[in-house]
Amino acid sequence: MRTLFSHGLPFLPPGRIDEVQHVYDLSVRIGGAVRRLRFSSSGGELAVEVDGRAGKADLVEARRITRRVFRLDQNLAPFYAMIAGDPRLAWAIGAGRLIASPTVFEDVIKTICTTNTTWAGTRRMVAALVDRGDGAFPDAQRLAKTPERWYADVARMGYRGPYVRAIARDVHGGRLDLEALRGEEEGREGAVEEALRELPGVGPYAAAHIMQLLGYHHQLVLDSATRPKYLKMSGKKRASDRTIVREFRRYGAYAGLAFWLYVTRDWLEAVPFDR
Repeated sequence: MRTLFSHGLPFLPPGRIDEVQHVYDLSVRIGGAVRRLRFSSSGGELAVEVDGRAGKADLVEARRITRRVFRLDQNLAPFYAMIAGDPRLAWAIGAGRLIASPTVFEDVIKTICTTNTTWAGTRRMVAALVDRGDGAFPDAQRLAKTPERWYADVARMGYRGPYVRAIARDVHGGRLDLEALRGEEEGREGAVEEALRELPGVGPYAAAHIMQLLGYHHQLVLDSATRPKYLKMSGKKRASDRTIVREFRRYGAYAGLAFWLYVTRDWLEAVPFDR
Protein backbone atom coordinates (compact mmCIF):
# COMPACT_ATOMS: atom_id res chain seq x y z
CA MET A 1 0.00 0.00 0.00
CA ARG A 2 1.82 3.07 -1.23
CA THR A 3 -0.26 5.30 1.01
CA LEU A 4 1.34 3.68 4.08
CA PHE A 5 4.80 4.58 2.83
CA SER A 6 3.87 8.07 1.62
CA HIS A 7 5.83 9.84 4.38
CA GLY A 8 7.38 9.28 7.79
CA LEU A 9 4.62 10.11 10.29
CA PRO A 10 2.74 6.78 9.89
CA PHE A 11 5.86 5.08 11.28
CA LEU A 12 5.52 7.00 14.55
CA PRO A 13 3.53 5.82 17.60
CA PRO A 14 0.71 5.05 18.11
CA GLY A 15 0.92 3.49 14.64
CA ARG A 16 2.93 0.47 13.56
CA ILE A 17 3.54 -0.68 10.00
CA ASP A 18 4.29 -4.29 9.10
CA GLU A 19 6.56 -3.62 6.13
CA VAL A 20 6.32 -7.23 4.90
CA GLN A 21 2.55 -7.75 5.11
CA HIS A 22 1.76 -4.05 4.47
CA VAL A 23 -0.56 -3.97 7.47
CA TYR A 24 -1.06 -0.84 9.56
CA ASP A 25 -1.98 -1.06 13.24
CA LEU A 26 -3.18 2.18 14.82
CA SER A 27 -4.24 2.66 18.43
CA VAL A 28 -6.98 5.27 18.84
CA ARG A 29 -9.42 6.30 21.53
CA ILE A 30 -12.98 5.23 20.71
CA GLY A 31 -15.82 5.46 23.17
CA GLY A 32 -13.47 6.39 26.01
CA ALA A 33 -11.23 3.35 25.53
CA VAL A 34 -8.02 2.79 23.59
CA ARG A 35 -8.76 0.46 20.69
CA ARG A 36 -6.52 -0.94 17.97
CA LEU A 37 -7.55 -0.56 14.35
CA ARG A 38 -5.88 -2.93 11.89
CA PHE A 39 -5.84 -1.83 8.27
CA SER A 40 -5.03 -4.19 5.41
CA SER A 41 -5.64 -4.35 1.68
CA SER A 42 -6.77 -7.18 -0.55
CA GLY A 43 -7.96 -6.96 -4.12
CA GLY A 44 -7.79 -3.19 -4.02
CA GLU A 45 -10.20 -3.05 -1.08
CA LEU A 46 -9.26 -1.53 2.26
CA ALA A 47 -10.24 -3.72 5.20
CA VAL A 48 -10.49 -2.49 8.80
CA GLU A 49 -10.62 -4.64 11.93
CA VAL A 50 -11.48 -3.28 15.37
CA ASP A 51 -10.12 -5.22 18.32
CA GLY A 52 -12.52 -6.35 21.01
CA ARG A 53 -16.29 -6.00 21.01
CA ALA A 54 -17.46 -2.99 18.98
CA GLY A 55 -20.93 -1.51 19.15
CA LYS A 56 -22.62 0.43 16.38
CA ALA A 57 -21.30 3.79 17.60
CA ASP A 58 -17.76 2.36 17.79
CA LEU A 59 -17.96 1.14 14.19
CA VAL A 60 -19.24 4.51 12.98
CA GLU A 61 -16.29 6.22 14.66
CA ALA A 62 -13.86 3.63 13.23
CA ARG A 63 -15.17 4.35 9.72
CA ARG A 64 -14.80 8.10 10.26
CA ILE A 65 -11.21 7.64 11.40
CA THR A 66 -10.50 5.40 8.41
CA ARG A 67 -11.75 7.99 5.93
CA ARG A 68 -9.62 10.68 7.56
CA VAL A 69 -6.45 8.56 7.93
CA PHE A 70 -6.48 7.25 4.36
CA ARG A 71 -7.86 10.49 2.88
CA LEU A 72 -10.60 8.54 1.09
CA ASP A 73 -12.54 11.70 0.24
CA GLN A 74 -9.67 13.27 -1.68
CA ASN A 75 -10.01 13.33 -5.47
CA LEU A 76 -6.60 13.14 -7.14
CA ALA A 77 -7.96 12.60 -10.66
CA PRO A 78 -7.02 16.16 -11.79
CA PHE A 79 -3.44 15.59 -10.64
CA TYR A 80 -3.23 12.22 -12.39
CA ALA A 81 -4.50 13.79 -15.61
CA MET A 82 -1.84 16.48 -15.24
CA ILE A 83 1.07 14.03 -14.90
CA ALA A 84 -0.03 11.54 -17.54
CA GLY A 85 2.84 11.43 -20.01
CA ASP A 86 5.12 13.43 -17.71
CA PRO A 87 8.53 11.70 -17.91
CA ARG A 88 9.30 12.51 -14.29
CA LEU A 89 5.96 11.74 -12.66
CA ALA A 90 3.87 9.46 -14.89
CA TRP A 91 4.99 6.56 -12.68
CA ALA A 92 3.13 8.18 -9.75
CA ILE A 93 -0.38 7.73 -11.15
CA GLY A 94 -2.14 5.81 -8.38
CA ALA A 95 0.19 7.19 -5.71
CA GLY A 96 0.15 10.54 -3.94
CA ARG A 97 -2.47 9.93 -1.28
CA LEU A 98 -0.73 11.02 1.94
CA ILE A 99 -1.78 9.20 5.07
CA ALA A 100 -2.99 11.47 7.88
CA SER A 101 -3.65 11.21 11.60
CA PRO A 102 -7.18 10.77 12.98
CA THR A 103 -7.22 14.48 13.91
CA VAL A 104 -5.65 17.66 12.56
CA PHE A 105 -4.52 18.36 16.13
CA GLU A 106 -2.36 15.23 16.08
CA ASP A 107 -0.86 16.12 12.70
CA VAL A 108 0.01 19.62 13.93
CA ILE A 109 1.67 18.41 17.14
CA LYS A 110 3.59 15.62 15.42
CA THR A 111 4.82 18.03 12.75
CA ILE A 112 6.10 20.42 15.41
CA CYS A 113 8.00 17.44 16.85
CA THR A 114 9.87 17.09 13.52
CA THR A 115 11.27 20.63 13.53
CA ASN A 116 14.98 21.22 14.13
CA THR A 117 15.68 17.73 15.38
CA THR A 118 16.72 14.26 14.27
CA TRP A 119 14.25 11.51 13.46
CA ALA A 120 15.32 9.79 16.68
CA GLY A 121 14.42 12.97 18.56
CA THR A 122 11.02 13.07 16.88
CA ARG A 123 10.35 9.44 17.80
CA ARG A 124 11.34 10.11 21.42
CA MET A 125 9.01 13.08 21.77
CA VAL A 126 6.05 11.41 20.08
CA ALA A 127 6.54 8.20 22.07
CA ALA A 128 6.38 10.24 25.28
CA LEU A 129 3.18 11.92 24.12
CA VAL A 130 1.59 8.55 23.33
CA ASP A 131 2.59 7.23 26.75
CA ARG A 132 0.83 10.29 28.17
CA GLY A 133 -2.25 9.21 26.22
CA ASP A 134 -2.18 5.68 27.68
CA GLY A 135 -1.22 4.15 24.33
CA ALA A 136 -3.13 6.49 22.00
CA PHE A 137 -2.25 10.01 20.98
CA PRO A 138 -3.47 12.30 23.77
CA ASP A 139 -6.26 14.77 23.12
CA ALA A 140 -5.98 18.51 23.66
CA GLN A 141 -7.55 18.35 27.12
CA ARG A 142 -4.93 15.96 28.43
CA LEU A 143 -2.02 17.91 26.98
CA ALA A 144 -3.46 21.21 28.18
CA LYS A 145 -3.54 19.90 31.73
CA THR A 146 -0.05 18.39 31.54
CA PRO A 147 2.49 20.36 33.63
CA GLU A 148 5.22 22.29 31.86
CA ARG A 149 7.86 20.28 33.71
CA TRP A 150 6.65 17.10 32.02
CA TYR A 151 7.30 18.57 28.58
CA ALA A 152 10.79 19.61 29.63
CA ASP A 153 11.90 16.69 31.80
CA VAL A 154 10.02 13.65 30.48
CA ALA A 155 9.29 14.35 26.81
CA ARG A 156 12.42 16.53 26.55
CA MET A 157 10.74 18.70 23.95
CA GLY A 158 12.88 21.77 24.49
CA TYR A 159 11.41 24.96 23.03
CA ARG A 160 8.57 22.92 21.49
CA GLY A 161 7.01 22.07 24.85
CA PRO A 162 5.50 25.51 25.55
CA TYR A 163 4.26 25.69 21.95
CA VAL A 164 2.53 22.30 22.15
CA ARG A 165 0.98 23.13 25.52
CA ALA A 166 -0.23 26.53 24.28
CA ILE A 167 -1.88 25.00 21.21
CA ALA A 168 -3.50 22.29 23.36
CA ARG A 169 -4.83 24.88 25.81
CA ASP A 170 -6.32 26.97 22.99
CA VAL A 171 -7.98 23.93 21.40
CA HIS A 172 -9.31 22.67 24.74
CA GLY A 173 -10.53 26.14 25.65
CA GLY A 174 -12.46 26.52 22.40
CA ARG A 175 -10.32 29.40 21.14
CA LEU A 176 -8.81 27.35 18.32
CA ASP A 177 -10.58 24.89 15.99
CA LEU A 178 -7.91 23.01 14.06
CA GLU A 179 -10.41 20.47 12.70
CA ALA A 180 -12.13 23.31 10.82
CA LEU A 181 -9.03 23.59 8.61
CA ARG A 182 -10.07 20.44 6.76
CA GLY A 183 -12.02 20.75 3.56
CA GLU A 184 -9.74 21.21 0.55
CA GLU A 185 -12.04 23.87 -0.89
CA GLU A 186 -10.52 25.62 -3.89
CA GLY A 187 -9.40 29.14 -3.06
CA ARG A 188 -9.08 28.44 0.66
CA GLU A 189 -5.38 27.61 0.61
CA GLY A 190 -4.21 31.08 1.62
CA ALA A 191 -6.53 31.31 4.62
CA VAL A 192 -5.56 27.84 5.85
CA GLU A 193 -1.87 28.59 5.48
CA GLU A 194 -2.26 31.89 7.33
CA ALA A 195 -4.09 30.16 10.18
CA LEU A 196 -1.34 27.56 10.48
CA ARG A 197 1.45 30.14 10.39
CA GLU A 198 -0.19 31.91 13.33
CA LEU A 199 0.32 28.83 15.51
CA PRO A 200 3.33 28.89 17.83
CA GLY A 201 6.11 26.68 16.49
CA VAL A 202 4.72 26.52 12.94
CA GLY A 203 6.93 28.13 10.32
CA PRO A 204 7.02 27.75 6.51
CA TYR A 205 8.20 24.12 6.57
CA ALA A 206 5.71 22.97 9.21
CA ALA A 207 2.80 24.80 7.56
CA ALA A 208 3.59 23.26 4.17
CA HIS A 209 3.84 19.81 5.75
CA ILE A 210 0.54 20.09 7.61
CA MET A 211 -1.20 21.44 4.51
CA GLN A 212 -0.12 18.39 2.53
CA LEU A 213 -1.92 16.22 5.10
CA LEU A 214 -4.99 18.46 4.81
CA GLY A 215 -5.07 17.99 1.04
CA TYR A 216 -3.67 21.41 0.06
CA HIS A 217 -0.64 20.77 -2.13
CA HIS A 218 0.48 24.13 -3.51
CA GLN A 219 3.46 24.64 -1.16
CA LEU A 220 6.68 22.63 -1.33
CA VAL A 221 7.98 20.97 1.83
CA LEU A 222 11.57 22.26 1.80
CA ASP A 223 13.77 21.20 4.69
CA SER A 224 17.11 19.61 5.53
CA ALA A 225 15.92 16.26 4.17
CA THR A 226 14.14 17.22 0.95
CA ARG A 227 16.71 19.75 -0.31
CA PRO A 228 19.61 17.25 -0.53
CA LYS A 229 17.22 14.57 -1.78
CA TYR A 230 16.20 16.87 -4.62
CA LEU A 231 19.85 17.37 -5.57
CA LYS A 232 20.41 13.61 -5.52
CA MET A 233 17.37 12.86 -7.67
CA SER A 234 18.03 15.68 -10.14
CA GLY A 235 21.78 15.21 -10.39
CA LYS A 236 22.38 18.88 -9.69
CA LYS A 237 25.19 20.13 -7.47
CA ARG A 238 23.23 23.04 -6.02
CA ALA A 239 19.84 24.73 -6.30
CA SER A 240 18.23 27.52 -4.30
CA ASP A 241 14.74 27.17 -2.86
CA ARG A 242 13.56 29.76 -5.37
CA THR A 243 14.91 27.67 -8.24
CA ILE A 244 13.21 24.51 -6.96
CA VAL A 245 9.88 26.30 -6.45
CA ARG A 246 10.08 27.74 -9.96
CA GLU A 247 10.77 24.29 -11.44
CA PHE A 248 7.60 22.82 -9.91
CA ARG A 249 5.37 25.82 -10.49
CA ARG A 250 4.02 24.17 -13.65
CA TYR A 251 2.00 21.79 -11.45
CA GLY A 252 -0.05 24.64 -10.01
CA ALA A 253 -2.14 23.64 -7.01
CA TYR A 254 -0.30 20.30 -6.94
CA ALA A 255 3.25 21.72 -6.99
CA GLY A 256 4.02 20.51 -3.47
CA LEU A 257 2.67 17.02 -4.13
CA ALA A 258 4.63 16.79 -7.39
CA PHE A 259 7.80 17.79 -5.56
CA TRP A 260 7.17 15.31 -2.75
CA LEU A 261 6.61 12.44 -5.16
CA TYR A 262 9.71 13.43 -7.11
CA VAL A 263 11.97 13.26 -4.06
CA THR A 264 10.40 10.05 -2.67
CA ARG A 265 10.28 8.08 -5.92
CA ASP A 266 12.92 5.62 -4.71
CA TRP A 267 10.79 4.87 -1.61
CA LEU A 268 7.52 4.41 -3.41
CA GLU A 269 8.58 2.47 -6.49
CA ALA A 270 9.81 -0.29 -4.20
CA VAL A 271 6.29 -0.65 -2.78
CA PRO A 272 3.70 -2.50 -4.90
CA PHE A 273 0.30 -1.02 -5.64
CA ASP A 274 -2.56 -2.12 -3.41
CA ARG A 275 -3.43 -5.72 -4.00
